[in-house]
Amino acid sequence: MSSAARLRGFRPSWLSPKVARTEVLAGLVVALALIPEAISFSIIAGVDPGIGLFASFTMAVTIAVVGGRPAMISAATGAIALVIAPLNREHGLGYLVAAVILGGVIQVVLGSLGVARLMRFVPRSVMVGFVNALAILIFAAQIPEMRDVPWAVYPLVAAGLALMVLFPKVTKAVPAPLVSIAILTVITVAAGIAVPTVGDKGALPSSLPVPGLPDVPFTLDTLTLIAPYALAMALVGLMESLMTAKLVDDLTDTHSNKTRESIGQGIANIVTGFFGGMGGCAMIGQTMINVRNGARTRLSTFLAGVFLMVLCIVFGPVVSTIPMAALVAVMILVAFATFDWHSIAPATLKRMPAGELIVMAVTVAAVVATHNLAIGVVLGSLTAMVIFARRVAHLVNVTAVVDPEGHQVTYSVTGALFFASSNDLVYQFDYAGDPDRVIVDLTGAHIWDASSVAALDAVTTKYEARGKTVEIIGLNTHSAKMHDTLSGELTSH
Repeated sequence: MSSAARLRGFRPSWLSPKVARTEVLAGLVVALALIPEAISFSIIAGVDPGIGLFASFTMAVTIAVVGGRPAMISAATGAIALVIAPLNREHGLGYLVAAVILGGVIQVVLGSLGVARLMRFVPRSVMVGFVNALAILIFAAQIPEMRDVPWAVYPLVAAGLALMVLFPKVTKAVPAPLVSIAILTVITVAAGIAVPTVGDKGALPSSLPVPGLPDVPFTLDTLTLIAPYALAMALVGLMESLMTAKLVDDLTDTHSNKTRESIGQGIANIVTGFFGGMGGCAMIGQTMINVRNGARTRLSTFLAGVFLMVLCIVFGPVVSTIPMAALVAVMILVAFATFDWHSIAPATLKRMPAGELIVMAVTVAAVVATHNLAIGVVLGSLTAMVIFARRVAHLVNVTAVVDPEGHQVTYSVTGALFFASSNDLVYQFDYAGDPDRVIVDLTGAHIWDASSVAALDAVTTKYEARGKTVEIIGLNTHSAKMHDTLSGELTSH
């Protein structure tokens, strides 16, 4: 084999001219689409637009190197903005940045502990509630931008929405939100329409970010203050990132390293915090743009961040003239597209089990009430577990068959025996009326916990107190091991 052939064998796939072209174009499209959203999320968080743009730059560039899911885009997001907005509003930017760094550290720790494996325990109904609540909060965050404003804001918002809906019917080569923002900006500038602009929210960056420490006192009081926000940010960021990674896995028929992705998200947030950014996580919308444009490697993610900074630094004065109405329209459409409308369609509600609807409603209500996505997911998951336990508990069935001679009765127990289902097991036997020999057949059952062993011990004890013998048969390997280990050891003597 020639040396050139050997080099080609070790060459990364993105160095192929065809692949590189696809990655570069996809990264450019994503960068263009990131600008309006990064600015909008900055406004939700209550920080200058440059803070969100810096975060999108550092998140994308860092996660391209350390992340576990190639072609996934991480940047400033609405979910993170909603979590940290109260901290910035009440205590200032320094505390926000400190929370981002601490949140990144928490993500690294959680990722190292294997938190990615816990995502399998989050039910689909919680996921749907999570997405719907996020959409509601994003929409609610736009309402203040439409209060006490010039009347021209309202037709501009309506025009922006119309452009974003209709333009994709013409072409999808350029992101519709960018086209809408460009057209509305030209109209307002050319006609001299006086409406709030991005420039009114703060100056855009004119140079690359520089690293530094957050401007906060390094005390225990500071740590106590930022810790709840950092934990919420870490959990929300990991949940959204892992959900997005799973989606890309399905779309590309490839497997990604979720543990590496979890740790990578933490590293990216630590880097972002030290560069003064507002933190972030994976972006479902921008990731879909990237993947559907053919991107499959880390190059597109890296270039999306690089192109974003170039556009801001070179074209910053132009971006400052963007009317806020255009960004409000973008975020309203993002909220509309994020909401899972199928989940509340009458036909879906009619077919969906009541328990699933309750879980989704609890998740949405908790998030909207607390403005904390992590609390909603935790409460929703706990609700789902309780409903599941109640449902499975009723699947245990006990049937009795007395032999023809009346000397023996066999009880056949079927179902999963655990704390919820085994509590009633004791009352399924006729201790006084049964013959002297009792067989409990567990061939169709499975013992899951100590509560079930204790219940079986109670059954045996009640029969023995009446001078009757009990034999337990049909235990599978796991059940037999648990029963042999714990039987007779769970009550005081």
